[in-house]
Amino acid sequence: MNKIALSLSAAALVLGGAAAALAQHGGSRHGPDADRDGNVTRAEMTAHAGTMFARLDANGDGRLDAADREARKAQRFARLDTDGDGEVTQAEMDAHRAERRAKMAERRAERAEKREERRTERFARLDTDGSGGVSQAEMQAAREARSEARGERRMSHGRRGGRMMGMAMLRGADADGDKAITRAEFDAALERRFARSDADGDGTITAAERQAAREAMRERMKERRAARQSG
Repeated sequence: MNKIALSLSAAALVLGGAAAALAQHGGSRHGPDADRDGNVTRAEMTAHAGTMFARLDANGDGRLDAADREARKAQRFARLDTDGDGEVTQAEMDAHRAERRAKMAERRAERAEKREERRTERFARLDTDGSGGVSQAEMQAAREARSEARGERRMSHGRRGGRMMGMAMLRGADADGDKAITRAEFDAALERRFARSDADGDGTITAAERQAAREAMRERMKERRAARQSG
């Protein structure tokens, strides 16, 4: 795969992830629903798109292309070359590894703390009547909710599915066919996806509209699978 393809593949993954985020639950910590109220407004989607584009546009030229890949390589080297002399010494490598290990240990501690918080939250969600115990009916309701959530995760197919969805969006995003995605093209691709999910056109994607978008996405995926199998 050439450098241009690699750069656009990264853009495709982000576009696909954004599209999936619109169809999935709105309250994700990393998703577009900034206030986590369960609705995604056009303003929230625009802000989220800006953050994603800035992350990919490594050289800040307003385009996603092969130059960004080279800029990211330069940035990685600069993080290692702390004295800026154009060479990375053994001491700089050791310092970088030590810093990474410290950050990983910090993240592990944070994850452990969050896991404990989630366990408490999960029990509270199971114990819907607040009795301090979980009844058979409450367990059954929780199983049904988990089953629905698993279906939604399968629908998105994780990282690979996000890239496939994004590549489909990219085919329409690169309007002038120059193998680069401008901010305007990026925004236009997400706006088309937003408009498709915002059924009543009021500028907000509600939980009901996300559910409808999920069902529509499932149907499109079924049709594509059937077409591949028959082809």
